[in-house]
Amino acid sequence: MSLVIIACLVVLIVIATLLPLSRHTEWWVRDLDFPRLQIATVALGVLVAEAVFLDMGERGSPFLMIVTAACLAYQAWWIVPYTRPWKNEVKQAAGGAPGDRIRILTANVLTPNRNTEGLIALIREHQPHVFVTLETDRWWQERLDVLEAEYPHALKCPLDNLYGMHVYSKLPLEDAAIQFLVEDDIPSMHALVVLPSGRKVRMHFLHPAPPSPTEHDESTERDAELLVVAKSVAGLDTPVIVAGDLNDVAWSTTTRLFRKISGLLDPRIGRGMFNTFHADHWFLRWPLDHLFHSRHFTLGFIRRLPSFGSDHFAMLVELVYDRARGADQEGLVADEEDHELAEEKIAAEPVTVDDVHEPQA
Repeated sequence: MSLVIIACLVVLIVIATLLPLSRHTEWWVRDLDFPRLQIATVALGVLVAEAVFLDMGERGSPFLMIVTAACLAYQAWWIVPYTRPWKNEVKQAAGGAPGDRIRILTANVLTPNRNTEGLIALIREHQPHVFVTLETDRWWQERLDVLEAEYPHALKCPLDNLYGMHVYSKLPLEDAAIQFLVEDDIPSMHALVVLPSGRKVRMHFLHPAPPSPTEHDESTERDAELLVVAKSVAGLDTPVIVAGDLNDVAWSTTTRLFRKISGLLDPRIGRGMFNTFHADHWFLRWPLDHLFHSRHFTLGFIRRLPSFGSDHFAMLVELVYDRARGADQEGLVADEEDHELAEEKIAAEPVTVDDVHEPQA
């Protein structure tokens, strides 16, 4: 009986492990990119159960253990870079002029959440130079506007469809634009942020729709938006930051492809997963809120902030411009197959890299 139960569990683990290897974009395939930590935990539990309950002299028992261990190792391969033993992809900042620091807070507020004071308290406590809010409607905008004296520069797109977006900045915003790159009701924001030193940083804030039974049957819309922005910033000499709720996990095929094509770095590598969703369920959490940046920056700090009533935690990241020290930082590198896959994903939607607003210094 134990053998049958364990064998069924192993089959499920194998299916959950193999399906994401395909290029299928259906939501039920791509969503299996998300729970790699949970799948690995289940695989570890099954492996322990196999060692305790199975008779290794029984036919099939060693095979089940080998398969389970292989699935566990494969799932761990994706998530281990987001643990402290791994080498940091982004160097820790060493000094740096105050005028070359930029602190960014990102928060998916969850539109029905009414705890505006909780978020405002976090903003006033941590004093980001720029904060971006997602899922903000006009009700949220009216309450966040109390911060306009401190944050006089803003981009505002209140919507009632869970895709409203607002950017508030203490620092000047130049050549800014609100765009609807892939879908007519899902905005993205693009601007140059002028640091106190006078240095200009190109910033892109994104919140593409996820593949899910309630949103999109496939991931093509999300993938195309991420990858056209990736191509638009690839190889730039200008400092670049891309941030937002990407509705994708840090270790997915698409996010890794985004990093390869863009050349941007992930400050979480070697520091932690910083799981931001779901704030109410500790056992079902993964990193959906991201910040990637060019080699011009090193890391001051990265923090997940306390809950303020949303289903997402807010993220706070401070970067320090240090071009000389950051020049030898290494991220993921795209090969020919990666470029072909990116082109294939972009071609699935009516958008091109030329559609992305490119703020000019």
